[in-house]
This record gives sequence, C-alpha cells and structure tokens, in this order.
Amino acid sequence: MSAPKDKETLERLLSMRFAAHPWHGVSIGDRAPEEVTVYVEIVPTDAIKYELDKGSGHLRIDRPQLYSSFSPSLYGFIPQTYCGVLVGQRCAERTGRAHVDGDGDPMDICVLSERDVSHSGVLLRARPIGGLRMIDGNQADDKLIAVLVSDTAYGHLHDVTELPPGMLDRFRHYFLTYKQMPGEKRPVEIPEVYDQAEAQEMVRRSQADYAEQFGHPSERVKMLLSLLGLDDRVRER
Repeated sequence: MSAPKDKETLERLLSMRFAAHPWHGVSIGDRAPEEVTVYVEIVPTDAIKYELDKGSGHLRIDRPQLYSSFSPSLYGFIPQTYCGVLVGQRCAERTGRAHVDGDGDPMDICVLSERDVSHSGVLLRARPIGGLRMIDGNQADDKLIAVLVSDTAYGHLHDVTELPPGMLDRFRHYFLTYKQMPGEKRPVEIPEVYDQAEAQEMVRRSQADYAEQFGHPSERVKMLLSLLGLDDRVRER
C-alpha cells in the first residue's frame, strides 16, 4: 500500500473511532481566509456564557451572563487558529503600541444569521466581512465579524460598512461591557474597526500563529505515524 493511501486509511479510521477536537481536529476549510469554518460557543439567547474546554474539546459553563445584554450574534471561534505573536504584532502596528501579545486563544468570530440557531456546539461556514480590533489588558483579542454563507438576509454582505445601522454599535457595547464586574474598570478598548481585507489578513496570521504553536495540521498524520513507529515502514513501501 502506498504512503498516501496509508495516511488516508489512518485518517478515516481515526475519524470513525474518535470525535474531532473542535479546535484542533476540525479543518478551517479549503477556502480560508475568504470562507472559514466556525465552531459556535454562544447563541444570542444564551443567558450562560459557554466556552470551549481546551483540554477535552467539550463546551463548559464559564459563567452566567453578568448583565441583561446578550450576544448580538452567534459567537465562537475559527478552528486551527491561534492568537499569538503575529496577531499581537499586527495589533501593535495598527494601533501604534510598543508591544501587544496575542491572547493565546483561537480567533474569535461573530456570525450574523437571519434564522435563529437554537443551541451552541455546532459548526457552520461563514464569510468574514470585517472585525473589531479589541485589546484586553495588553493582549490582542480581535473579534471578527462574519455572515453565514448563503444566509438570505446577510449572505450578500461583503464589508462591515454594509451592516444595518446601529449593528456595529451593538457589537462595540457588548464586547466593551460583557466582562465588567460592578465597580470594576477593566482595561478593555476597541481602537479600530477594520474591513474585509484586514479580517482576512487576521485569519492568515492566526493560521500562521497556530502552525508555529501546534505544528501545521497537514503534518498531524505524519507525526502520528512516527510516534507509532510506522513511518519507516511507509517509506519502505
């Protein structure tokens, strides 16, 4: 059996035996950065903030939503992305800061959809159209804004400037306040709203940061074969 066939067989068997980790095991998609896979953590009706447990890949309860404001859209992250050095550097360049770190999480993304999605923990395809350059403390915590692919009401949008009036203000207000505790002044700011081209650049940077932090996804099977001691046998064939 050829090496490519061995790899395909191993991938198929693993996918049949184990559920893919939403962050590491789900592909960002072949059309990134124009279109990306999104894992949904929160829907607009959630009164509880859910987030991915990075170790297990399951959703866990982070905390009840502190106030009456709810997420203005579907909210989650892009698999196989990471906010590291390159994401932080871009934030520093665009805001004139001396140094900004990435927050060490996958790239966050908000997805607009006309139809209600009743629960989280689902995957969808979205097209980034812009984003909020958010800084939490001294860490880049970008929030990309996207539309659900083929959505009737929002699917035709290609840039944040095309959003309905007030929508950007709603995003700004939510992300500037959703972590605040009574009497606390948290150093969160949004110094920039950027367009589709910059959103795609942030996807590319977060992909590169992910490859640097965890290795390129395409090398996973090769690494596994090596750990199993099968790589030499594959090369001999």
